[in-house]
Amino acid sequence: MSPRELVVLGTSSQVPTRERNHNGYFLTWDGEGILFDPGDGTQRQMVRAGVAASDITRICLTHFHGDHCLGLPGVIQRISLDGSPHDVQAYFPASGEVYFDRLRHASPFYDAAVITKRPIASDMFVEQCARFSLEAHRLDHGIEAYGYRLIEPDGRRMLPDRLRERGIAGPDIAALQRAGELNGVRLEDVSEPRRGQRFAFVMDTRLCGGVETLADGADVLVIESTYLAEDEGLAVAHGHLTAGQAAKVAAECGVGTLVLTHFSQRYDDPSRFRREAEAFFDGEVVVAEDLTRVRIRG
Repeated sequence: MSPRELVVLGTSSQVPTRERNHNGYFLTWDGEGILFDPGDGTQRQMVRAGVAASDITRICLTHFHGDHCLGLPGVIQRISLDGSPHDVQAYFPASGEVYFDRLRHASPFYDAAVITKRPIASDMFVEQCARFSLEAHRLDHGIEAYGYRLIEPDGRRMLPDRLRERGIAGPDIAALQRAGELNGVRLEDVSEPRRGQRFAFVMDTRLCGGVETLADGADVLVIESTYLAEDEGLAVAHGHLTAGQAAKVAAECGVGTLVLTHFSQRYDDPSRFRREAEAFFDGEVVVAEDLTRVRIRG
């Protein structure tokens, strides 16, 4: 797995099209593989993208509408079939646990997968993992829904010129990082503060405080943009965002890269989403297509 990369497996909302599969997003992050919202057809999209079921360490469901979860049975059965060597943590809204259980055992199969349920019942769920914290915040949709974000702890960036000046190289660099001091040289003498990276995932929702909390300072924001501004009334009525609304959030929250996805089948010209977003956001805009890959650069 690449150290930090988003693989987009599907980009269509509600109804798949000839070009777009139902939702599905796979994030690699320092040896972790996190699968978000596996809609119908996700298992095949994983094959096309070269994502192995055994790469999955966590599954995060925002809510239980079908285009965000109906691929779960096939994915779990594939995890079992492939003999994944590790447990898989599964996060989802607690109010939908009955649906998770139905999907988990949708048909008979050789069940060797160890799937640990992690139902989310609070507005701000936080789990401390080895290399990041995983947060979930409540969104505003027709049913209970949560968005997710990963936050890497702040660290320090080593400065090559200062290391050379003090004669520190090779294994001594790691020793200095571990100990904080080496032969009279302090870590802060040869490094500078580095803010940890942030990744945010926002699906079906109207504008709400949770959207802004999740997007705040994100290096990469993956966010639904089901509609264009001309159909904002439909977005409000059905609990969704427009491309313009998503872009305004990105601009106001200091986002680095904006990844738009979850497009209504009523639109056949993806460039319209880019034009609408770029009117409000001057950072990098990715109008996601199936099998798009987005590197998360340090």
